[in-house]
Amino acid sequence: MDFYEVIRTRRSVRSFKPDPIPEDVIKRVLEAARIAPSGSNRQPWKFILIKERSAKEEVAKLCHGQGFIAEAPLVIVACGRRIDFNRGDYMGDMSMLVDVSIAVDHLVLAARAEGLGSCWIGAFNNSALKEFLGIPEDYNVVAVIPIGYPARDAFKETSDRKPLGEIICHERFQ
Repeated sequence: MDFYEVIRTRRSVRSFKPDPIPEDVIKRVLEAARIAPSGSNRQPWKFILIKERSAKEEVAKLCHGQGFIAEAPLVIVACGRRIDFNRGDYMGDMSMLVDVSIAVDHLVLAARAEGLGSCWIGAFNNSALKEFLGIPEDYNVVAVIPIGYPARDAFKETSDRKPLGEIICHERFQ
């Protein structure tokens, strides 16, 4: 699939078929995340793969009750390790958010290229997820990503984006 088509047609999917995802497909999607760039090649990420129904239901509950998460055949919890690096002279130990977000973006685009739908979930209880999943103190959850084959036609372009002229400036912020 053409790279730009992948980008144009990636959508947040919230309704999944129960069909399992072949292991080779999961491996390719995870490989895309693994090879993502990170500041000073620190790679401060860990991905927790959840397939067990009861665990997915608990994760959905800890994502403010977003029940559709548990319907996906696979839920990936992306975690980032706090690092002693102050990006932009203001991000401090949370600068890993940039690196993990790049890896998650690679992951969701690779999922789309494989015909899988995903949804980048940012609404969750970090402390409760850490406790439930045994995530160490020096890590935080960055995103929860349910992945599966969409239950209906989901891959359409959108016109719901600002035009390029509204988001770019030349030489200085305008």
